[in-house]
Amino acid sequence: MDKQLIQECIDACLACVAACEECASACLSEPDIDMMRGCIRLDRDCADVCMVTARLLMRGSAVHARACALCAEACAACAAECGQHSHEHCQRCAEACRRCEEACRKLAA
Repeated sequence: MDKQLIQECIDACLACVAACEECASACLSEPDIDMMRGCIRLDRDCADVCMVTARLLMRGSAVHARACALCAEACAACAAECGQHSHEHCQRCAEACRRCEEACRKLAA
């Protein structure tokens, strides 16, 4: 397997974890928190899946391709949700999710 692609995916996963955690925390401070509930849930799910995927890639796990497929799915859902909100933290998160989704799809194939 291409070590550069693996490292790019690990880096994208870790960046996505950070963006999702930041977004979830910032969403909790938004005035209309009811509108942000779905975003917060997806942020948390995405961050968890990205962290597990990064760790599996780091150790060269035999199940990394399936983890990457799940990670790409979680990132796509999170990007779609965050992309609907105009908050800067949501837009940063959506972009990080899109980058991670793309990197994971390369390794899931």
